[in-house]
Amino acid sequence: MDRLDDFLDKLQEEIFDDARQALGEKGFERWRNPRFAGRIKNPDAHGRINGVCGDTMEMYFMIESNRVKKGSYITSGCASSSISGSFAVELALGKTLEELLDISGEDILSIIGGLPEDDRHCAFLAAQTIHDAVRDYMNHSKSAG
Repeated sequence: MDRLDDFLDKLQEEIFDDARQALGEKGFERWRNPRFAGRIKNPDAHGRINGVCGDTMEMYFMIESNRVKKGSYITSGCASSSISGSFAVELALGKTLEELLDISGEDILSIIGGLPEDDRHCAFLAAQTIHDAVRDYMNHSKSAG
């Protein structure tokens, strides 16, 4: 049993080393310790985008005094998609609706520190999802007013 445990420990270490190299330190830490994951009940704004890669991302925001007070995300995608969603929500907190529209995939990549080339699109999916949530909020506030 000790040999199996040693093998599994070594394998886990190699997987983490590979992930750390691919995702960068900040991305790796967020992958291991996700933040802002889940749904918010009765959000003021909800965005949902189906990415060209097949991933779906959703974001939920609570808005107070035209600023994001609380946010969360869910995704059906890979680790890079989850990391991008998490950092995107972090970036959105405290921002006005107008400021949310200025958030780009490049902004999210910059905060993460980069992603593997094949996964960079995840940051752009996260930015699009933020923008979709703003559209949702604007549509609801117009119909309510």
